[in-house]
Parts: sequence; C-alpha cells; structure tokens
Amino acid sequence: MSRAQDAVGILRGLKIVADAVGKSQSEYAKHLWANSSVREVLEQQLSTGEQSVKQVLNNPTKELEKAGGMLRETIERTAVVAEGLRQLTVAAMPKVGPLSPEAFLNQRVPASGAVSATATDGPQGDIASLDISKITLKELESILSEHSKNREIKLSLDNNKPSTAKAAEPIMATAAPAAPQHTTTSQTTLPPEPARTELARSTKAFTRDEQQIEKMMHFVSSYDKNPPAAAAQPLAPPTNPAQPIDLPQLSTVAKQRKVPSSRVARLASFGGLFAGLGLGTVNELAKGALGIGGTLDVKQALFSPTNAERIVDTLCKVRGAALKLGQILSIQDSNIVSPQLVKAFERVRQAADYMPDWQVEKQLVSELGPNWRAKLQSFDQKPFAAASIGQVHRGVLKDDGMEVAIKIQYPGVAKSIESDIDNLVSMLKVWDVFPAGVFIDNVVAVAKRELAWEVDYTREAEYTERFAEMIRHMPEYRVPRVVKELTSKNVLTTELVPGVPMDRCFDMSQEHRDHIAYCVMKLCLNELFTFRCMQTDPNWSNFLYDASTKQVMLIDFGATRFYQKAFMDDYLRVIIAATKNDRQQILELSRKMGFLTGYETPAMENAHIDAVLILGEVFSVPGEFEFGRQSTTKKIAALVPVMIAHRLCPPPEEIYSLHRKLSGVFLLCARLNAKIDCKPIFNEVMQNYKFD
Repeated sequence: MSRAQDAVGILRGLKIVADAVGKSQSEYAKHLWANSSVREVLEQQLSTGEQSVKQVLNNPTKELEKAGGMLRETIERTAVVAEGLRQLTVAAMPKVGPLSPEAFLNQRVPASGAVSATATDGPQGDIASLDISKITLKELESILSEHSKNREIKLSLDNNKPSTAKAAEPIMATAAPAAPQHTTTSQTTLPPEPARTELARSTKAFTRDEQQIEKMMHFVSSYDKNPPAAAAQPLAPPTNPAQPIDLPQLSTVAKQRKVPSSRVARLASFGGLFAGLGLGTVNELAKGALGIGGTLDVKQALFSPTNAERIVDTLCKVRGAALKLGQILSIQDSNIVSPQLVKAFERVRQAADYMPDWQVEKQLVSELGPNWRAKLQSFDQKPFAAASIGQVHRGVLKDDGMEVAIKIQYPGVAKSIESDIDNLVSMLKVWDVFPAGVFIDNVVAVAKRELAWEVDYTREAEYTERFAEMIRHMPEYRVPRVVKELTSKNVLTTELVPGVPMDRCFDMSQEHRDHIAYCVMKLCLNELFTFRCMQTDPNWSNFLYDASTKQVMLIDFGATRFYQKAFMDDYLRVIIAATKNDRQQILELSRKMGFLTGYETPAMENAHIDAVLILGEVFSVPGEFEFGRQSTTKKIAALVPVMIAHRLCPPPEEIYSLHRKLSGVFLLCARLNAKIDCKPIFNEVMQNYKFD
C-alpha cells in the first residue's frame, strides 16, 4: 500500500512541477511577446486594418469609388505593360516570312563556295531577305563574302587617289553591266525612281565606309614599329587627368547578396544567429565533456570557428550598424574584449558583401530619379569598395569627364541602427563578453549617435566641403570635390582622387613612410587644437597616399564632429602636463574633466596617470620618435586590465571618438615603422592655441 501512496505522491509532485514549469514558460512567453518587435508590427497592421474597416463603414460610397479607381488604374497599367510586351514581341520577330521552296532553292550556294547568279541578282538575292535558319553556316559565309566583293571597298593607302568619285563606280557597274563606257548621262537607262533613291543611299553609305576605313588604314600604316633611340628613355609619370585611376579591389570572400531592409527580415537574421550560436556552443561543450574535442570553457565554445563563421556570415548579410560595431570591436585590444571575438570581428571587417545589381538600381532611382544615368558617361556596376553602411562605385561625369566615386547606402540601414545594435549587444551581454569596467551601455549610446551621423550623407557632404575649406592652406592634403547634383541623403558622389590605402604603403621607402606619418600626426593635432573638428573614424582606408605628388587624400567624413572649446582647453592642459611629467596636474585635471571621481584606488589613479604620460611621451622626446620600437599602443594596452577592473565611472563622451582616432593614428605610425620628430609639430600647435 505504501508503494501505491509513494507512486501517487510522485505523480502529484510531477504534476506540481509541470504546473510550475507551464506557468513559468507562460510568463516567459508573455514577457517575450510584450517586448517583441514582431508584436509591434502585428499591432500596427491590425490597427491599420481596423482603421480601414471603420472608413469603409463610415463612408462606403467614397471607399468603393476609391477602390474602383485603384482597380481601374491597375487595369490601365496592366494594359500598358501588355501593349509594351506585344510591341517588343513584334519587334523581336523576323520581318521577313519564310521563303517559298523556289526562293529557298535560289538561295542555295554550291558546295565549292561559288555563289550563283540568282543568289546575287534580283530581290531574292538580297541579304536582308535571307532566312538564315534554312541555310548552312558555310553557305552564309559564302553569301556574305560575295556581298563584300560586290561592295568593293578599296583599302588603299594612297592619299592621292580620289576616293569619292571611284566609290560609285562598282555600284553603277553592278546596276548596268552592259552599258558602254562612252554612253552619256542622257543616254544611260536609269532604274525606276525608288530604285534610284535606294541606289543613291547605298552609294553614300559605301562611300562613307570606304573613307572611314581608308583613314583607319592610313593611321595604322603611319605607325612606326622602330621608334628612335630617344624614345627608349624612361618616360615621366603620366599627368593626363583623363587617365583612369587605379582602384582597389573587393575582398575575394565578398559576394553579391541582398541586404534585408525590413525590420522583420533583419530581426529574423539575428534570431537565426542567436539560435545557431546557442546550438553551436552546446555542441562544443558536449564534445568537450565527452573528450572528443571541443572545450569546457563557455566563452571559447561560444566563439568556436563554427560560431565565428555564423557571426561573420550574419553581420556581412545584414550589414549596417551591427557590422559597424563589429568593425569597431575588431580594432580593440584583446585585453578589453575576448580575443576570439576580436578575431571573429576582424574577419567581419574584411568581408563585407555588396548589393545585387537590381537593388543598386532601385536605390539610385529612389534617391536620384529615373534619369540618373543621363548625367554619367559610364557607371561601373560592380563596386570597388564595400563597407558597413554602403558601397562605392566608379563613374564618369558626362559634362566634364571627371571620374567620381558614388557611395550608395544600403537600404534599411538608417532605420535599423538602434535595433541592430541592441540585438547584437544583447547577445553579447547574455554570454558576459564585456567586463563591467567597459561601461558598454555608454559605448552603445555613443555608437548610436555617431552612426546616426554617418548614415546622413547630406551631413557628410557638408562636412567634406567644410574640411576642404579648413585645409586649403595645407598643400600636403587634398579633399575630393562634392558633386551636389548626384548627392542625396543616401547617395554621396565625390571626385575620385588618386592614391593607395595605407595598408599598401607599409613596403614603401622610409622617406615615404615618414612623410605619411608626419602628415597624419600633423593633421590629427590640427584637428584637435586648431580646427576643433575631427574625422573620428580610425579606419586606415579613410586615408589615401599619392606617391607622385606626396599628397595624403582625405576621404569619408561621415564620422566628423566638433568639440567644445572648454573641453579642448582642459585636454590640451593634460597633454602639456604629460610632456612635463607633472603627475599631480594630470590627476587634478582628470578629476575635473570627469575621467576620475576622486574615490578611485591608488592602483587605478597610477594606471590612469601612466597612460597619459605614455601619450605625452610622443610629444616630449627630443629628436625622432621611433614608433616601430616604442610600442606606445602596447604600453597603454598593458594598463588596460587594471583600469577596466578599478574604473568607477565612464570617461567623458568625447573621449570615445577622440581616443579611438588617436589610437588608430599611433597604430598606423607603428605599422609604418615611422621615425618622425613630433615635438615641433606639437609645439607649433600649442603656440598658436589660445586658452579661454
């Protein structure tokens, strides 16, 4: 009996557990539904449907008239399309019907290749009336050959021979072969009026052909295959502005793929990513537990090669803000975020896909109108660059022949900034990727604001022109001209400037590498303390270098921003204190600016001061500073774990973009292995600066 009671007790316990699980799952489902973006879409659709029903009930006559008008318009549009298809079919069909058996026999060509008289005389021998479906390829070749003989276009190189007068002779000879040479014009039997008109038209056409070919052959014959010895000397680099500019190439892993533009489609992509990452992580942990590979570390399992491939594939597909955040994380130090995550996002940075042709056409028509091609001589359908927010195509203007770069924004990117970043960060938070000292919420808030600037191409065009004005007195820099008539909120067209990206300059001579580093450092300091306006994107592709002119080309001003004068006053004071090794002044100014609260541990304060001193060392060392040996970025990176662990407050919001750009510049100088004297550059900027 006790066993029966035990069984009943177990069943009751299972029932209680099942009820609790069901209730928990129900509450969880309600929570997901309450916070789901799909719910908002469905509610919006239901609300729209409800409003439509109310309008029909309130005023049925008007709604029926509207529906009838829409139906009539649809029928008219369908009729127009049907008529266009009919005309296209008629135009594509052969204009000459099938030949009769007699005519077909008359068109047959002997096997020897000789064309019969019937094939060349009379209307049946006209090439326009041939039915090529009923003759062999050999016969067609023979007929065309005979036709060419009848035209007798002479490829003479003798310029003294009159060509216009002789051009009509073969035609007249063919038309009247029995006419004697001494017959006068009045005695010549002329063909009927329509035939004469056609004959004159053919004569003019043949004459033009002969003249054109004669000119071409004369040009070819005038080419000297043995140029004089002086011509063998090395030539100077071509300076012809019409010469096509050498363009970079897309990554070999980039492919043509549609960008999901709707919110639901993008959400579905992220949902598939989350599910795939979960399954991949469980798979790796299971293999680790069974001893057949895998791992027992959750983070390593999350960023396994298979899951990294999933991240790369999804972000390259959706692109936009999520891909931009991934590219930003890819240049961070591995002490800040997981090394596996950095490795995965590094692949993302190099493998952005590009839009299919039909989506490119749709974007351009939507932004520039259906006649956008009328303003261009040519347009390269395949882009030469593809990034997180848009892709860049080469074009040539029709008016002046200037080569231009046409940047086209991916559809749906601007509207999905917040949702994309929230989706990606939520996933990373679940797996505890970021330490608390990173203050990821502040990073995300700043990223959302800056990305909203970057997707506004009208704003970027304005900052491009303003920056060109600011550096007009600096001949070592060049900013491309904006083509306003081909620019909108989602399309930006600028002059295509020559030059190669920075990552192709690492093997240049020391002179070139030092010059590039000098220009980049000088520009950075002037952006901060002279213009107070900085292009904050650290991507090296935003700089191009033209070795022939030693100019640094500045492109992509989407992340450009101004800084407040009061903030830059204090920031410059911090750098000056660092050059003087004044630790107390650095500490006081850092508390004033909001870097520190005043309650940090001594370890945190010392790490912060040491990081500032390392930054100031670049501008205080007399003589050349060897970036390749000093490892400034590595020294700062060594202090990052301490600052992450002990930081009590996020830094000022300006610091995110400012230090991101500074770290990019220092890393670029290190990769160039540059040796430059930065102290005179800093002193010149400091002497011209006026504090409030």
